[in-house]
Amino acid sequence: MKITSEQEMIKFGEEFATSLLKPNSPSVIELIGDVGAGKTTFVRGLAKGLGIKEPITSPSFTISKSYALPNNRYLVHYDFYRLGDPGLMVENFYENISNSSNIVLIEWGESVKNLLPDNHITITINYNDDNTRKVKIK
Repeated sequence: MKITSEQEMIKFGEEFATSLLKPNSPSVIELIGDVGAGKTTFVRGLAKGLGIKEPITSPSFTISKSYALPNNRYLVHYDFYRLGDPGLMVENFYENISNSSNIVLIEWGESVKNLLPDNHITITINYNDDNTRKVKIK
């Protein structure tokens, strides 16, 4: 899929959110892409599609951010960019991915790759020379 603007990336995230509300849908999403590829922009759209009203920012410095959803659910957004090893965060991370009512998004997840469930979704976003993005879902 080709995304040509930030607004399209947000719309893609909003539309993708509807697939996460279906029963038994995977709830762990790994986001792969270089700095500036649009990972957090996708998360903003996804959060909007889930009805989250508060501003979504990258958890680059805080490692994780959690947003309340209806029915005692949470959207949890991790960014392991600054961590070669998740250290103490591994317990918190494992607890969140083990709770199937949570929707968990992971940026820069190489250090926790071995903890991801088999049915997780991988979204790869590549930034192209013509300022577009190519998005692949696996």
